[in-house]
Amino acid sequence: MTSMNRYHQWLCNSRMWARAVEKDLLPWALEDVPLGADTLEIGPGYGATTRVLARRTGGRLSVLEVDEGPAERLRAEYGDRVDVVHGDGCAMPLPDGRFDAVLCFTMLHHVPSPRQQDQLFAEAFRVLRPGGVFAGCDGLAGWGFRLIHLRDTYVPVPPRTLPDRLRAAGFPTTDVSLRKDNFRFRAVRP
Repeated sequence: MTSMNRYHQWLCNSRMWARAVEKDLLPWALEDVPLGADTLEIGPGYGATTRVLARRTGGRLSVLEVDEGPAERLRAEYGDRVDVVHGDGCAMPLPDGRFDAVLCFTMLHHVPSPRQQDQLFAEAFRVLRPGGVFAGCDGLAGWGFRLIHLRDTYVPVPPRTLPDRLRAAGFPTTDVSLRKDNFRFRAVRP
């Protein structure tokens, strides 16, 4: 289970965050990313990203949430429209090669260690079909991002390390790009 302070919980469950996700973050993170018929989102939390993905994906959407409370809330909200799985992204209870796209947004820094982050990358590779894309975004470790995460589980991912870490997970080529407060990435399983 990840730890989030009360302010961070409020922010991630706010309309302000939901608007930012819909209008800015996901359009940027998913620019030119094909989602395919079967998409997995890792770490949806309160579901701001899931709301956008549920409208955007043309096929089946599954989400994998480590915390039982948010997973139950997502099940109640989406019913059978989204397959909500309670589980850990570092040991996904999902079959090999099932998904066309695996996505994660602003959650990698909540994975408790770099080793576990690397396990999540390897698991994303495992559950992707050949030709499937692993994509997402996260925040850059500036002072504002750090402030929001006081007393949180907070292990920022240095974007400069991501290409080598994704290659180690099996992705031969990666693309990482930065903007003011965020980075996005995409990698394709051969």
